[in-house]
Amino acid sequence: MNILITGGTGMIGRQLTKILLQNGHKVSYLSRKKENIPDVKVYTWNLETGVIEADALKDIEVIVHLAGAGIADKRWTEKQKQEIIDSRIKPIQLLNEQLQKQQIKIKSFISASGIGYYGGDTGETKVNENSPAGNDFLAVCTKIWELETKKFSQADRKVSIRTGVVLSTTGGALPKILQPIKLGVGAPLGSGKQWMSWIHIDDICQLYLKAIEDSTMQGAYNAVAPTPVRNKEFTQTAAKVLKKPLWLPNIPAFVLKLIFGELSITILGGNYVANKRLAEETSFIYRFPTLEGALQDLLV
Repeated sequence: MNILITGGTGMIGRQLTKILLQNGHKVSYLSRKKENIPDVKVYTWNLETGVIEADALKDIEVIVHLAGAGIADKRWTEKQKQEIIDSRIKPIQLLNEQLQKQQIKIKSFISASGIGYYGGDTGETKVNENSPAGNDFLAVCTKIWELETKKFSQADRKVSIRTGVVLSTTGGALPKILQPIKLGVGAPLGSGKQWMSWIHIDDICQLYLKAIEDSTMQGAYNAVAPTPVRNKEFTQTAAKVLKKPLWLPNIPAFVLKLIFGELSITILGGNYVANKRLAEETSFIYRFPTLEGALQDLLV
């Protein structure tokens, strides 16, 4: 199929592109600037002016929407919060408007989403796709994001991939988590009891591939491995794989709150998220269902 990706040069986009090309699909990107990427046609767009380069949408069958400002890139000011929301919503609106103008209907619109849908901290409650949305900033942002995806009138099928903590050595949270451990000063964060619902980069890309190719998939799916772990266990497992000691006490919650402000909820909060729909409704098989196996693959 002809697949157009927004945010294609990001961590997930780059790996997904490799897999799509290997499976015989044609891939193009929408980007803010022209780039030369092997086997990928790059078109430009401007969200401020609402302009998309001519022919970018021609013959496209599937759009994968990965673009969006990083949740943890900057301290959460009101301005930054709005930027996080706008960077996810405006591209969806612009794409739908342009498809309408050009009278183009596509097969599928596959959008990233996040397990923040359930709230930044759900404590010991085990949530799945049937659980209600939370009411903090992460939840509000994700609800708006998914609502805009559902309203994408120019696609026959809409899918939201509620992403957990993606483990990759090329970006995301893992390099930041590993840095102090590699230096011998790693420690659990806060109580260390908060749940982490994670997924290996290869597994989430295989999940996107399935969402693209499997026409029965529709709605929201939790993109998390079947074995969430607590922050303390995550830290201990990473240290074990790296063969590094852990001897420092937990980093106090108040220190993290002072440094990160409201953003600290993404560090101190936790979610035990189950992949109920994937397990019950699809044949998806994880290559890396356990944390130690995932870290061994990535780090050894």
